Amino acid sequence: MLTIGCHLSTSKGYLAMGKTALGIGANTFAFFTRNPRGGSAKAIDPADAAALRELLTANNFGTLVAHAPYTLNPCSDKPHAREFARECMADDLVRMEAVPGSYYNFHPGSHVKQGADVGIDLIAGLLNEVLRPQQTTTVLLETMAGKGTEVGRTFEELAAIIERVELSDHMGVCLDTCHVHDGGYDIVNNLDGVLDEFDRVIGIERLRAVHLNDSKNPCGAHKDRHERIGEGYIGLEAFERIVTHPQLRDLPFILETPNELPGYAAEIELLRKLAG
Repeated sequence: MLTIGCHLSTSKGYLAMGKTALGIGANTFAFFTRNPRGGSAKAIDPADAAALRELLTANNFGTLVAHAPYTLNPCSDKPHAREFARECMADDLVRMEAVPGSYYNFHPGSHVKQGADVGIDLIAGLLNEVLRPQQTTTVLLETMAGKGTEVGRTFEELAAIIERVELSDHMGVCLDTCHVHDGGYDIVNNLDGVLDEFDRVIGIERLRAVHLNDSKNPCGAHKDRHERIGEGYIGLEAFERIVTHPQLRDLPFILETPNELPGYAAEIELLRKLAG
C-alpha cells in the first residue's frame, strides 16, 4: 500500500495529528518541529506523544517526516544565524525521540555568496556538532531548486555534504519532485535516468522520502513554486510513474501542494488509485 500523507499542524498536539491523518486517508504525515517561520517550540506532552505512537502502530503507519523550520540557515554568512540553526537542530533531534525512528528533513541553506564549497563545509560542520550516535532519527537533506545561492541544487552538492558527515549512517535525502524538476532534472521524460544519476552520485539507499509536488514552472526554471498534483508542468502521467516506480513506491510520500485538508484528501485518493 502507498505510504502517503501531507503536512499537518501540531497546534492541537501529536495525537490530533494522527487522527487528522486517518481522517484524510493518510498513513504517514509531516509536521514542523517548531514554528516554521520562527524558532519557538511547544513543550511536548509525553502522554500525548505516547498516544500517537499507539495510534501509528495500530494503524500500520509508515515513517513520519518532520521538517525543520524554514528560517534555519546552517551555512549563513552570519555567525549568529549559524548558531541559531545549530541550537534549533540540536534541540529538535532531542525532541524527535518522542516519535522514535522518524525522519527529520531540512533545507541545506543558502551560502549567501560565500560559495557552494564554503556552504557545504559549514552545513557538514553543523551536522557533526548536532548528530549523536544514540539517536533514532535519520536526518534528511532536501533536494533544492537552485534559486539564489541555495546549496543542494545538485546531487553532487548533497553527496559532498554527506561525505563530510562523521555519523553518515544517520543521514539520508528527501527528493522533492518540484525542486528537482525546477533544478533541471527531467523526471517527466527521464525518471529512470534521474534515479540512476542519484544512485551513481549519492547512492539510492540514501533516498528515504519524497515530497510530492507539481511545479508552476518548466524544467530548469530554478524557481521553486509548488502546484497541485496534475495541474503543473510535471503532470499526472509523471506522478503515476513516480508512485509506481520500484525504487520509490515503498518510500513515504509527503504532499506539499497548495491545498487545505479536503484538497489533500482528494490528492491522496487520486494517487492511491494511480498506484493501483
